[in-house]
Amino acid sequence: MAVAGAASAGMLRVTAGTRQETHIGSAILVDPKPLFELSPYLYMQFMEPLGATDGSVEAAWDHVRDDWREDVVAITRELAPPMMRWGGIFSDFYRWREGVGPRSTRPPLLNLLWGGIESNQVGTGEFVELCRLVRAEPLICVNFESDGRKQYMKIKGSVRTADAQEAAEWVSYCNDPDSRDRKAHGHPAPMTVRHWQIGNETSYDRNGFDLETAARKTVEFARAMRASDPAIRLIAWGDSGWASRMAEAAGEHVHYLAFHHMFDPDSPQKPVLRGERYRRDPDETWEQLMTAWQLTDAKIRKIRDDLGARTIPLAMTECHFVIPGRDRGDVLASWAAGVSYARILNNHQRHGDVLKIATAADFCGTRWQNNAVIIPTPKGNNRAYLQPVARVMQLYRHHIGSHAIGVSGQPDGLDVVASRRGDTVYLHVANTRRTRSVKTTIQVAGHVIRSGRVFEIGEDPAIEVSYLNDADVMTSQEKPFARDAAWDFPAASVSALELQIGSN
Repeated sequence: MAVAGAASAGMLRVTAGTRQETHIGSAILVDPKPLFELSPYLYMQFMEPLGATDGSVEAAWDHVRDDWREDVVAITRELAPPMMRWGGIFSDFYRWREGVGPRSTRPPLLNLLWGGIESNQVGTGEFVELCRLVRAEPLICVNFESDGRKQYMKIKGSVRTADAQEAAEWVSYCNDPDSRDRKAHGHPAPMTVRHWQIGNETSYDRNGFDLETAARKTVEFARAMRASDPAIRLIAWGDSGWASRMAEAAGEHVHYLAFHHMFDPDSPQKPVLRGERYRRDPDETWEQLMTAWQLTDAKIRKIRDDLGARTIPLAMTECHFVIPGRDRGDVLASWAAGVSYARILNNHQRHGDVLKIATAADFCGTRWQNNAVIIPTPKGNNRAYLQPVARVMQLYRHHIGSHAIGVSGQPDGLDVVASRRGDTVYLHVANTRRTRSVKTTIQVAGHVIRSGRVFEIGEDPAIEVSYLNDADVMTSQEKPFARDAAWDFPAASVSALELQIGSN
């Protein structure tokens, strides 16, 4: 297999001999009884203009053609995200009217957090158009009075904060069939944006709103926005111990509580993931990455505990590996990180009874900590490609049921979750052993497996993906699953199984 030239220098590979070792495990036992409904939005993507930090939106837009880059659209269709979010801290100083209407009249935007200038050539209409092109539901994060952060409220005489009325007018612009402004801007039909987030990381800044102020203003925004369209679904901020009180104060007005998770899974005692160190010690790198899911699990459990007895769906609208490095986490281009992400996504599914919107990466960009899509520049023949996290999200997204079902008796070394749709059982399986395959059988209680298919990514953990080799590595292979047969999951592999079952 071809490997990215400079990126592969000094890369440590697992020899064929070690990869042929096999561990015989106990059976995977599946209970086909539905436990809870799985949301279609567990594999969402998050898009934020990141200025000088990462070209992101500007790099994805073809300023000559006044349209999205064709390679970005094509690769995003392959990824098939069910939802895409527009916003982030960028929302704290974003005025939506500056990004609609004739492009020649749109003022450039000073990116107060990420640095640089955003052209505003991509705004509401362009973002929603991209979502429609790739069949994703749009989610928009509104300017929530700058989340109370005074540093974003005004700059160089320009007022950057926005109130509930402005948010309500944004909803109306998108969804009101009779919106004169939208029609005048070349969009005669409603954009039908159903999901909106109020507040972004509101609790993370001591200079921003306190909990009681945020709760009161959340109700104010929710009432104004739902007056424009009662059918919208609203997300309020609930991190940092805010969940219970926010649910109490605003629960009747909103439909989800949001939280974020930025984490570095590296060991403080033996850091190996930062910089290029991961190439020197593949064993320690693997161990660190295989435990990353525990950090996200702890965060989700903390939010669930904060809710107490209150019941409201959760939305993890941002989730980031935050690993220092020359290119903000070089190891995240390796297949070892892909298997790590598989464990994180499996854990999201386990929390799917309450976790209804979730992501594991930013959507796209030229460089960042965990982009799903990398956009090489200049474009030329350098096409956009999927990172390891996107390879796994793509695999899982295309092979998942409507309801979670139980798994017990998991063989040592395998991380397994299951779901079901009708008579089809789906398994998501990560082999957490770096150098050994795991051979096992699969049993579905009270049923026989009549036939099946396995979609598998089996790769050397040290392999890294780039635009030079993206078609040759980390690709899914389809294999037939023989009725009631044993299956050998390759070392460091991620698999999605579709099994047709029938009664005994």
